[in-house]
Amino acid sequence: MKLLRSIRIFSILLLAMGIAQVASADTLKLKLGNEGTYPPFAITATDGTLSGMEPDLARALCDRMHAECEIVTMDFGALLPSLVAGKLDMIVSQLTRKPERMKATQFTRDILENSAVFVVSKDWNKGFSTDDLNGVKVAVQKGSAHASWIEDNRPEAKPVYYENPNQQKLDLLAGRVDTVFGAKLNWVATFIDTPEGDGYKLIPGSSEESLWLLGSRIGAGWAVQKGEIELSEKVNAALNSMIKDCTYTKIRLKYLSEPTLTDEPKECL
Repeated sequence: MKLLRSIRIFSILLLAMGIAQVASADTLKLKLGNEGTYPPFAITATDGTLSGMEPDLARALCDRMHAECEIVTMDFGALLPSLVAGKLDMIVSQLTRKPERMKATQFTRDILENSAVFVVSKDWNKGFSTDDLNGVKVAVQKGSAHASWIEDNRPEAKPVYYENPNQQKLDLLAGRVDTVFGAKLNWVATFIDTPEGDGYKLIPGSSEESLWLLGSRIGAGWAVQKGEIELSEKVNAALNSMIKDCTYTKIRLKYLSEPTLTDEPKECL
């Protein structure tokens, strides 16, 4: 009897271990890519620690989906090729919906809305028309929608390409470029609202004017591999629940004071 009982207990333990192994094998494991240098959305400390609104949101997303996630950083221009090549499961750096990106990836819902602006000195007395920007050195991030817009819509301008906004800011302050063309929220938080930005302003001055710069849609999303419909639906469901229960807003408030999505609930603000 004792032997049978021991065998029965051992069998139960084996079964339990088998179930545990199946459950472990079924755990969603994702490799996420982030550019790491796009404050306040991505910030890499000197010790390599990654913070910022998007990495924090990505970690909360993974918790919500009960997924095991690894976030790796790389140059912005390397994110999309890495995703297409299968080296990443998801990009968690904001992407505007350029046609070539839409063809190559599966976008999530908007992660934020961020209009496009020029950062200029306060003594700038021109606009941003083709004539105004003729011969003007415009700092843009390599591979970005902002760079494409300048190339396609202001061919007389002289785009200067950078890997990250900090490099753009240093050259703007040093007078090596005349203006920066980039995302409004980033430049307000990291430059205009700081002592360094006292001598600078944004054009166009209103968000309504700036909507047309990159098209009427100013929303930016994350992206998964093309055809990963199930994953994108899981991500969207988790993001929607995070927005609804104010998790999104709590994370956003750590880095930005103004709302970044039009559907942030009023009770969260």
